Amino acid sequence: MEESNFGQFMKSLRERQRMSMRDAEKESGVSNAYISQIEKGDRPPPRPDILKKLARAYKVTVRELLMRAGYFDDPEVTATEEERIEAAFQYILSDPDYKLGTRIRGESLGIEAKRGIVIVYETLTGKKLLTPII
Repeated sequence: MEESNFGQFMKSLRERQRMSMRDAEKESGVSNAYISQIEKGDRPPPRPDILKKLARAYKVTVRELLMRAGYFDDPEVTATEEERIEAAFQYILSDPDYKLGTRIRGESLGIEAKRGIVIVYETLTGKKLLTPII
């Protein structure tokens, strides 16, 4: 997605909630200057952790923002298996409705452990993050 389109999308979400940039800052913890830069297309889409904060404030799913920001653009075509697992794992870490507890951080986990967490997440939520490549 083109960055200015992402910014326009974010602006429309904020306006739909009838929020000023200061309101959005207060709700999300993301500075209004940064939000403004995103909306104007002066910055690329934010990292997943920032999108998680904005999703909560704008009352949309983190997945929707991640998809709009380009984090899930045809991952099965453009990414290796390891990159797909890592992207799915990062999505899980940023899902506000899914609590992993305090011990899982991700830095020290191997790819097979992350794959296992993704499989458990998919089983518990019914969401499909890893599409099998045929």
